[in-house]
Amino acid sequence: MQRYFLKSAIEVVPEQTFELTGDAVHHWLTVMRAQPGDQAEFVTIARDVAVGTLVTATKAAATVQVMSVTTPQVELSTPVMIACGVSKGDKTEQIVQRGTELGAAGFVFFDCQYAVAKWAPNKRARKLARLAKIAESAAEQSHRTMVPTVSYQPDLATLVTAVPHAASVVAWEESAKQGEHSQLVQTLQQLPTGEPLLAIFGPEGGLTPAEIETLTAAGVQPAGLGPRIMRAETAPLYLLSAVSFWRELV
Repeated sequence: MQRYFLKSAIEVVPEQTFELTGDAVHHWLTVMRAQPGDQAEFVTIARDVAVGTLVTATKAAATVQVMSVTTPQVELSTPVMIACGVSKGDKTEQIVQRGTELGAAGFVFFDCQYAVAKWAPNKRARKLARLAKIAESAAEQSHRTMVPTVSYQPDLATLVTAVPHAASVVAWEESAKQGEHSQLVQTLQQLPTGEPLLAIFGPEGGLTPAEIETLTAAGVQPAGLGPRIMRAETAPLYLLSAVSFWRELV
């Protein structure tokens, strides 16, 4: 069943109706060719999920009757903020799309010394808007009850202070090369359920020793992610999978 996120504080009550507007109307009616009697799921700002039936529609709005309302628990019990150095090509899009499917709470992209790609200031807002749209589509596809945030910070020092977190790790290839394999587990063991984790990853060229020093001075723990060295777009997905296993399957 198609899922859409409601952008305003709409109250959904069984047997009552609400008005659907915005991009969801275009997609449901034009792209999906919905007809009166068809159903879809609508996620409220409060993360309730309403099953609604299309009653009437115009090009700009649709009247939807609420059939049922549930509050499914599908989000990671540890909110994970993924912070990545800006990468070239479509790697940032891959991280956002697949990271959303794996449960990330948000994404932060930052500039660093070894980054090959740079976001020009006049193009930054457009790039973030596109990534936010990708996150919303992936959240709909994976039937989540929230859309991850997508933002930008100019450097690592600003990032660590700007992003709220209860614990933080940086995936560092030197830790992996040295055989370190317990820091991530220790962090998750000590992190109370519901408290946010900030996970930092470098771009294709990694992070410099000076950048690692900046992070460790701010309390960020270097962590190896196993004995293999992963690509910039793979490492965040590995970490999210590890958190999911630890919190949801063990």
